[in-house]
Amino acid sequence: MIEWSDLPVVIGIAEAGSYTQAARSLGISQPTVGRRIQALEARLGAAIFEREDGNLRPTAFGLVVLEHARRMQDEAAAIARAAISQDNSLSGPVVVTASEGAGADWLPKALKSFSDDHPNIQVVINIDNVSANLAQRQADIALRWGGPGNQQSLIGRRVATVKAGFYAERKYLDIHGRPKRPEDLAGHAAVMWNITAPFAWPEAIGDLPVVPDRVALEANSPNAVIAGIAAGYGIGVATHRMARSRAGIERVLPEWETELDLWLVVHEDVRRSARIRAAFDHLVAMVEMDRGYFEYGGASAVLEGLPMLPRETVIA
Repeated sequence: MIEWSDLPVVIGIAEAGSYTQAARSLGISQPTVGRRIQALEARLGAAIFEREDGNLRPTAFGLVVLEHARRMQDEAAAIARAAISQDNSLSGPVVVTASEGAGADWLPKALKSFSDDHPNIQVVINIDNVSANLAQRQADIALRWGGPGNQQSLIGRRVATVKAGFYAERKYLDIHGRPKRPEDLAGHAAVMWNITAPFAWPEAIGDLPVVPDRVALEANSPNAVIAGIAAGYGIGVATHRMARSRAGIERVLPEWETELDLWLVVHEDVRRSARIRAAFDHLVAMVEMDRGYFEYGGASAVLEGLPMLPRETVIA
């Protein structure tokens, strides 16, 4: 007999490749993951996973189990979405997810007035650089780079275009000089992301390769990148809005700029929930009020407490 609760364990191991990582994603202990999958394999009389190059991979039988488990997970999620779509109350949790660079600093203040207006709604903010699966109810609303994503039945709205450029600390530039042309970057140290990032150091500007003299600092966090720039490690790419928050840094090669659209995304089923619809509409209004802040680093009505336009005016 299969226990339904074992199926998320199968999916977790398949996606993570190890008991340890699966345990973290499932919120249970690593020994528990191991015991449950071994007990399931014993009941079924066949191995679901095998070890390959240090990772756990589904066996041929495991792929069949995994296919059915995911189908059942999808159906369970559909039932949950159908249930929440019937909820017309303004109470309960609303889970909003974003990457660190998209909203870790901005979302809490942007949602404060919403929380004040709806005290029975619990605001939950999940910061993760991996996109949440909205169909599986990992989050209700996502602030997402580039577009809605590939999941079906998502409703997306492009709310801002976020722009970025080269920045460096003023004292660093006083010592090492201020680049006048893209090729001048070859004589400078760089602050770079060490993961795929929306605002990475460009490989070229026009037809000219852009190769720094050395990489002085690598980081997997936009806050760490801007902190490294402000500390004087070298020249790095940062959004204008994040650069605004750091005193003592200045823009380098202002003729170069890159940009990426920022989207608010929700699943069409949960969008029918009164509390999620209210939160989504509130965030649309907040981002639109701060459009200049996201685009070119202008003043933020949300973060700096500036007077806000009536929402009806902004949305129209």
